[in-house]
Parts: sequence; structure tokens; C-alpha cells
Amino acid sequence: MSNKLNYSMSLAKPDAQNLSMIQKIAVFLGIAGLFIMILALLNVDFPNKAIFLTLSLGLIIIGTVIFSRDAYLKKTEGIKNDGVWFKSISSKGILAWATGIILTGFYIVLYFYAELLGQGSNGEANTGVISLFDPLSQLLSGRPASQWFVYGTLYTVAILAFGYKFMLKYRHNRYEQLRTASVMFFQLGFAFLIPEFMARLNESPQYNLPYYDLKSMWPLNYYLFDSWSINGFLSSGNLGLLMLLFGVISIFVISPILTYKYGKRWYCSWVCGCGALAETAGDSFRQLSSKKLSAWKLERWLIHTVLVFSVIMTIAIIYSYLGSDPNKYWLTRPVFLISIGLFLTLVFALIMIFKRNELGKDARYGAIGFFVVITALFAMHFTGTTEEIFLIKSSNLRSAYGLYIGSVFSGVIGTGFYPIFGNRVWCRFGCPMAAVLGMQQRLFSKFRITTNGGQCISCGNCSTYCEMGIDVRAYAQKGENIVRSSCVGCGICSAVCPRGVLKLENDSMKGRINPNEILLGNDVDLMDLVNQK
Repeated sequence: MSNKLNYSMSLAKPDAQNLSMIQKIAVFLGIAGLFIMILALLNVDFPNKAIFLTLSLGLIIIGTVIFSRDAYLKKTEGIKNDGVWFKSISSKGILAWATGIILTGFYIVLYFYAELLGQGSNGEANTGVISLFDPLSQLLSGRPASQWFVYGTLYTVAILAFGYKFMLKYRHNRYEQLRTASVMFFQLGFAFLIPEFMARLNESPQYNLPYYDLKSMWPLNYYLFDSWSINGFLSSGNLGLLMLLFGVISIFVISPILTYKYGKRWYCSWVCGCGALAETAGDSFRQLSSKKLSAWKLERWLIHTVLVFSVIMTIAIIYSYLGSDPNKYWLTRPVFLISIGLFLTLVFALIMIFKRNELGKDARYGAIGFFVVITALFAMHFTGTTEEIFLIKSSNLRSAYGLYIGSVFSGVIGTGFYPIFGNRVWCRFGCPMAAVLGMQQRLFSKFRITTNGGQCISCGNCSTYCEMGIDVRAYAQKGENIVRSSCVGCGICSAVCPRGVLKLENDSMKGRINPNEILLGNDVDLMDLVNQK
């Protein structure tokens, strides 16, 4: 028992809440579930893997549910600090660093050393923790488990279990309840179960279904236009062709329409699996996102650099798939490059003509990205051969893209660094899909977060809990609408506001951006302002 004398007169306890007996039991149950997986990792031969897998996952889920109910149902509705900055796990303490190291290590092993998890090769049976998941994989898809099935199962369990915790925590807010139920549904159904069921259907000779995550779009779905994916679609008859067309239509039609009506939140906060994990399992770390201006500048440069790289790599992948013989391919390489160049030029010209004033100096950065892509098209035309692109073997180029963007950035860094840099590291700094939707949201979306500056008491809750590093309070104090390309519309800023200052709205384009020149404290030198006038 602590002997510390607490003379604080604060209504909210300044120290972290101690775990209750029920919460300690819940933590023990969760650790017991993980311990079974650790034993499997050490090649302990369980007599009935199905029972022990059920026991392991069940203990983890039950422990999380019991902990969540005891933590939130005994309190009144509403968001409370509860000493979040005094907890080691949520304030970059020892537990946070240990968790980050463990998560990062898991992702490194998962992506690059699957044999350490027991992944069988050359037809050999699985061992270790992967073999523990064989019964579930056989039940769903009729095939042995892989490291990706293990990851997908744990990923889904985390979203479902912590999604329940999230819904209890924000039970006072209907918007948070609905969007959490949405991401749980899409992860369980579209990302996990449907692909497994499609694999089982492929066992029948009358079915030949390609692998396709229906909720994942390019450029997040970076393998959509890869040769094996295209061949899978084309070899599946009309159904495969329809799925390929759906993927293309999603990019150029469905996504812009939904973003125009609802902002990027329709995907980033209601559908996306990356966002689902960040919002549920990563909710305890949302306050760790940096609100510094330097972080915002780095974010804009980095995420759009990844987008440019993704565009070039996708063009290169399609280019390497196409041939030059018009009798064999109706779309030849030269025609493809010219078409892409004309399309990008048209998009760039329209943005410069109609939206240049709104973009400001960012228009210059957009021009840099445009010319980089156009230069890459010329280089691709003059250096591309049957086997090489940019004088590099096309297969090596594709592998490098999948390694550094699909694996290292989105997995190892994006999730492993939750406890250190916040829960939206990948969404904020690396996701090319977020970059595309962000540009659409900034340029022509009806979505905005409106503010009532007269009601703002400058408590700072909104800025603290913004996972995308937006200084929401600065907008609220001025009564200025929040129209930021990085905003994912999670609505937490509105949920934690004690005065109802913030409101998520879809309204007309007129008056959406309303910068107000209001002097706050020592933000400006008054004499300099008078001289400028």
C-alpha cells in the first residue's frame, strides 16, 4: 500500500486508478490465454488443438470483456481522464516501451521469419503456434493454417474484443457506437470470413474464385493489379472480371462519390481494417499523437511521397504485365503510358484551375509530385524491357514495394509503434489510401467539423485525444470549421468535448472553409499587424 500523502483538491484523481480485484482476475485470464499460445510457440504438443485454441482465444476475449465491464459500467457515462498520463502503458512508460518492442518483434517474425512460428514449407506439416490454428483454418477454408491466417485471426479477435471495450467506454455517444459496430462487421465478415469461405468454394471444380478483400481498395490494396491477381481474375470467367471491374470502379467512382458526401470517414473510420485496429486496440494510445507543427509538415511530405511511390509502382506493375503486341493485348504498353499521362495531366490541370487558391503553397508540392510521376513515365518507356523497369528486374521492384510499404511501414512501424507515437502512425504518415481520400476531402467534400467558439472553454480535450495530431482547440477558439485532409472523422473530439462545441456535419460546399482572423493572446505582434494594414 502506498504511503503517499495526496493533498490534491482536484475533482479528478491525479493518479492512475489502481486495478480492482475483478480487473486483476480479468488480466490473469487474458495472460493465461496468451500463455497457451506461448506454449504452442515452444512446440508443446497439445492433445486436442481445437480445444486448446478455443480455450486460448476464449480466455483472451473473456478477460477483455470482464475488464471492460468492470472499468466502465461502474461509472457514469462520459469520457474521463482517469490518470491516463500517469499510467505507464499510456504515457510512454516502461510498459509502453515493452509493449512496443513485443509488437514490433512479432511483426518482424511474422513477415520475415514465419518458420519461427512453425510455418511448414515444401509440403511439411505446420508446427508451433501455427499448427494450433490448423483446426480453425480447416473448418473455415479446408486447408492448413498459414502465418497470415494466424495474423488475421488474432487481428479480428483484437478488433472484436477491444471494440466491445470501446463501445462501453463511449456508450454515451451513438455515433461512436455505430461506427465501431461497422468496423467490427467489415473486419469479421469481409476481411476474415468471406475470403476463407471463397477458398473453400475453390475446392469444388465448378468454382474458381480469385482472392479478393472486398473492403480493400487501391492503393491500400497494392496487389490488386499484380500479375498473379490479374491472372486470377481473368481465369475466373465473368465473376472474376466483375470483381476486377468492381475494384476499378471503387477507385474512380464509388470512393469519390462517398467522399464527396461523407468525407474520408466513410472508409477510414467505418470500413478500413487498419483504422479498425487503431480505433479499438489502439484507443488507449490516441493521446500520444504529436500536435507539433513539425510533425504536421513531416506528415504531409511523407504520406504524399508514399502516394507518389505507390502510383509509380502500380503503373510499373501494370506496365510489366502488358505486352507490346496489339494482336495479343488490346492495351499495349505505349498506349497505357500515354493514357495514364493524359489522365494525370487532366486531373492536375483541373485542380490548378479550380482549387489552386484553396491549396495555397501545397499546390507547389502537388506540382512536384505530378512532374515526378510524369518523369517516371518517360523513364519507364525508355528503360522498360520484357524483364526490367527502370533498369531493375520487375519482380525485384515489386518485392521491394511490398516489403517496404506493405510490410515494414504498415505493419512493423504502423502497429508496433502504437504505444510510442499513437494509434494512427500508419494512417497519418504512410497510408496512400488516406492520402487519396484526404485530397478528395480537402478539395470537394461536403464534410466538415463545425465549431461554436463562444462555448469553448479551452480545456484542450479535443486536441489531446485527436489521434491525427490536429490542434482542434485552435480551430474551436476561433469558431473556424475544421477542414483538414488528415481528419478521419472519428468524432472523438466531439465525444470528449464537455460543452458540445464540435459537431460533425455534411452540408453545402458554400462557406465550408471559413478562416477567421482572431487575435489570441500573443499570437501576433499588434504593431506589425497595424503596419501591414
